[in-house]
Amino acid sequence: MKKINNIGIIVAIAAALTVFSGCSDQFLQDKRNYGNFGEEIYDTYIGAQTRVNTLYNYLLPSSTGSIAWNTVSAGTGDINAKSTEEYGGFSDYVNPNVILDNKNVPDYIFQEFGSTNNKSPYGHIRECNMVIEGLRNSSLEEAEKKELLGQALFFRAWAYFRLVRTYGGVPLIKFPQNPIIGDGAGPGLVEPRSTTKEAIDFICGDLQMAADYLPARWTKSAQDFGRITSGAALALQGRARLLYASPLFNRADNKDSWKLAYESNKASIAKLQEGGFGLDNLESPGVNGAGWAKMFSAYASKEAVFVTLYNNVKTGTGTNYNKNNGWENSIRPINTGGSGGKGTTAQMVDMFPMADGKKPYDANSKYLYDPQRFFLNRDPRFYRTFAFPGVEWKFSGTPANQAEHPEQFPYVGANYVLWSYAWYEKLENQTKDNQAGYGADGLGANNKSVYIRKRTDDMAVSESPLYLYDNGESNRAFQYSGAPYMEIRYAEVLLNFAEAACGVEKYQEAVDALKLIRQRVGYTGDCGLDEDLITNRAKLFSAILYERQIELAYEGKRFDDMRRWLLWDGGEGQENLKSTWKVTGFNGNTCNYLGVQPLNNQRRTGIEIQVADKVGQAEEKDGKDPIISKGIMRPAAINLMKDIMIAKKEEETPKPNTAVDNLADFYREYLYRKDIRVDGSLEYTISFKPQYYFIGFKTNMQANNITLNQTIGWPDAQNGNADGTYDPLAE
Repeated sequence: MKKINNIGIIVAIAAALTVFSGCSDQFLQDKRNYGNFGEEIYDTYIGAQTRVNTLYNYLLPSSTGSIAWNTVSAGTGDINAKSTEEYGGFSDYVNPNVILDNKNVPDYIFQEFGSTNNKSPYGHIRECNMVIEGLRNSSLEEAEKKELLGQALFFRAWAYFRLVRTYGGVPLIKFPQNPIIGDGAGPGLVEPRSTTKEAIDFICGDLQMAADYLPARWTKSAQDFGRITSGAALALQGRARLLYASPLFNRADNKDSWKLAYESNKASIAKLQEGGFGLDNLESPGVNGAGWAKMFSAYASKEAVFVTLYNNVKTGTGTNYNKNNGWENSIRPINTGGSGGKGTTAQMVDMFPMADGKKPYDANSKYLYDPQRFFLNRDPRFYRTFAFPGVEWKFSGTPANQAEHPEQFPYVGANYVLWSYAWYEKLENQTKDNQAGYGADGLGANNKSVYIRKRTDDMAVSESPLYLYDNGESNRAFQYSGAPYMEIRYAEVLLNFAEAACGVEKYQEAVDALKLIRQRVGYTGDCGLDEDLITNRAKLFSAILYERQIELAYEGKRFDDMRRWLLWDGGEGQENLKSTWKVTGFNGNTCNYLGVQPLNNQRRTGIEIQVADKVGQAEEKDGKDPIISKGIMRPAAINLMKDIMIAKKEEETPKPNTAVDNLADFYREYLYRKDIRVDGSLEYTISFKPQYYFIGFKTNMQANNITLNQTIGWPDAQNGNADGTYDPLAE
């Protein structure tokens, strides 16, 4: 192994290591860009590793990311999520009043100009190519070279996968391009689009090589936890193969594509198990899915296949590297100092299974669903996905100005209870579809009534003092969360495997995977799954996609699932774009095949928990909580760590009410659920156009590459805005 003879590089690396030494997630702490160093940096392991660490810095997903050219959707209310059932409010993809073309379509490639981050996806790919070439030409020992190459190959595949799942085939740049034309070095600067199959095969080839080079588990697990493993590489390969096997690309239901997806996902599970990965807390589900929820705040969860690490180091603490997770702040209510929280839709609340695993309104369920008391008798994951009036949502710490503003902080820290009901100044306003004038406990117009609770830290988040009114620091609370973010977790790999197994008609294997998912949250026996799933392919596919909606809710996966299965319209209108795009498998319409309603032409609604008419509203412009002012006692709060959310049945012998029964009685007497509009005027419904299943290029991308053909269904800027000619389904 050759030694570095450049003392400047040694000093720079030593300085970086000094910065690294203050945190547990060592390799993720300060990944500087060493791109300006010479090729000799690759001739020592520590120098080469700094270059690989740069790729982590550029390409690890963000815990609060919105879909964009430089990050992936992570469960926030971005343009993708607002095109699904998870969030209300029209995105441009589903807004009936917006028609996207090559001038206003979101740009996921060429947006680097004017951006604060000067690396576009192809800038990231170039960085990967430089590292790969530098490592291959280095004098490192073979084992060291492969270990680093595997990580670089994974990130190149990850960058390409994000492009291909959006556009289909893209130009495949496999080597660093030399901008000096005519010097004979490297490939040409202008590359045409590959076929989608070529791109998928290239991605999967990189990932297979990465899997061959990388360990199933890093030997220094504490120091290197979060580095890419062979199992992570195969898990991403399985995701890519499943994408290509799905109806989006596999209109005829070709079994060969399903077979590749099955084999890839089966191999990933075996490799992950070899490395000690699996479902966390499988043997200890806890109350209301508490064991399931722990993985979202655990530093080294068995579930974390592809993970971004964070820490709770605060700013202004010397040389310590701080990298904080903003998700906790974003979901917390405004009266705790959070950013205000995220509201869900009635469709999501009403979709979760009952406590026996059956869907609401399923005649075979032993529980009757009551939308007014929607929190009773639900799947354990419901209580870790949503928060509603009457539940504790604890944290540690006390607002510094609580004494000055007690009305804003009636409950804090370990005593905090979410009382997010609403009322109006005038009784007649209660029937209108607008935000209430008042929300309990100082929530005001920021009241969400039912909040997204997914990925919260239920272990009492530590917090610094909060100043709601002083110094403009109204959103400081929870900003120092160190919870990790899992882009790929083991449960998704199991679900990917189940779907691929169903595709190749290995139904029992698929059902067994679904049972594991449900057993982890406390189901037993048949886990609420119907017996005929092992004989009915369409019904099993539908059950798997439903399980994905529950298990992976608000993790940025639903939009991709809807695209893969053409769930806005079942594939109608595809043959109008190109005759060979007609869905010939899956009974000609994926929604009919699955037995689900297309999302097009539907409306989403929000939920508002209002004070019931019998209580009466506050006097006009009074603002006083009518429940409190009338002396009505609110019941003891629900502690989700111990109160099992099963209510007694009406026909049972009367017994002393539990906390759950008390809350249900309180809702029955004093609160009322009203579904409110979140999708604009009544005449507007969701409208996802057939061409949006494959996003077209914006004009600036075509201007930069004269060989770049536009996708069918989108205006081609190089051809007078005539219809594009590139076919993402052509092989």
